[in-house]
Formats: sequence, structure tokens, C-alpha cells
Amino acid sequence: MNRASGVLLPVFSLPSKYGIGCFSKEAYQFVDQLREAGQSYWQILPLGPTGYGDSPYQSFSTYAGNPYFIDLETLIKEDLLTKKECKEYDFGDKAEFINYEKIYYSRFKALKKAFERFEKDEVYDNFVKENAHWLDDYSLYMAIKDSKGGISWNEWEDALKNREETALENAREELAEEIDFYKFQQYEFDKQWSQLHAYANKQGIITVVMSCTCALNAIRFLRNYLNILSIICQYPDYK
Repeated sequence: MNRASGVLLPVFSLPSKYGIGCFSKEAYQFVDQLREAGQSYWQILPLGPTGYGDSPYQSFSTYAGNPYFIDLETLIKEDLLTKKECKEYDFGDKAEFINYEKIYYSRFKALKKAFERFEKDEVYDNFVKENAHWLDDYSLYMAIKDSKGGISWNEWEDALKNREETALENAREELAEEIDFYKFQQYEFDKQWSQLHAYANKQGIITVVMSCTCALNAIRFLRNYLNILSIICQYPDYK
């Protein structure tokens, strides 16, 4: 077995003019630097969407990607945003720090503007269809969560917490646009990450993404809520 080495660098630690590292040209430059230095691996912290505290180990989903990592310059090239629009948002003014509060209040506004210009096509439809087993629930979950001011699912009304179909169907109708917005985010994330991953492999760099854990405030726990209740009812001492 050949010996090999690499570097651990979180995506959010890459340089960026928009407040946080992402799948931008700086990520590709880092891959080139790894190759030139004779490295073989780029180890990356979990890529999931983060919640309170912004820890990569406290994700809303084991499948979804962090929308903060979507490169805005790529969206500019796709005519979904303009440079002028991106300059209007406050992403923080210190290059050595990530101001997550400012990122939270600005990044989603920029992505929402891009979403409003986005036109669905066959590639997008195929992505949604192929990932429906997790994307539908995740997008619905995040849309409901936003509509309730971000509170945890265990504070929702019982009909939603228990995933009663009538309540879920009503939410799907009322929050259709927000649900589509979250699907758009995941489409752009997947497209940009796949391109960066392919480029790294072409340069002989293997990307190693560390596994993540979900926060209690995550879709995975909500989906298993009824199963947990069933276990507690059958085995009271389980509590």
C-alpha cells in the first residue's frame, strides 16, 4: 500500500469575497495547490446545512447540502444574479472571520433573488425526481420551520409533529413556493459540488467528507418521532 498525505480544510475556511468559503474559484485553486504540493487528499468537514451555532456537526439533514457553500459568482455567470446585487448585501467586512449572523440574513436573500429568475428544465426535474426520497421531506420541513419563525419541530402543533397527512398536504399547498426554493438550493449545491468533486478527482485529489451527526432540530428526528413514541409506549422504562 502506497503512503499518501493530505490536508484538512473546511470549505467555509476558503477565501471568499462574500463572507464565507464556498465552491468558488478559490476552491479550485486550493485543489491545484494540493496537486502541486504532492498531496493526495482533501479532507472536508461535513457539508450539511447548519442550524443554531452553525456547527457542521449539527445538521438539519444527512442528505442536504449547506446553501452557504453555493458560489454566488457562478450564479452571476448563469444570469441568476448580478455583481451589483451581490454588492448590496452585507456579508461581513472582516476577511479573517465569518459573521454568521450577517451571512444568515444576506445569503438567503441573494439565493431567493436567484431562485426567482431560475427557470426549471429537464435537468432540474430529473434531479428533483431522483432525490425525491429525501428532498421532498427536507424541503417541506424547512419551509414549515421558516413559517414558524425557526422554532424546533418538537414545538409544532401535534398534527404536523405527528405527520398527519391532512396537515402535511395543507402545508404543501400553502408553502409551495418556499418548498421549491429549498429544492432549488439543493439543486445548485449538488451541481456545484459535483463539478468541484470531479475537478479534484481529475487532478488526482481524493475528497474525503467527514460524516455528520444530526441535531435534534432535524428532519431525521421528526421522521422517526412516531417510531420513538411507539418504543416508549411499549417499553416505558426506555425513557
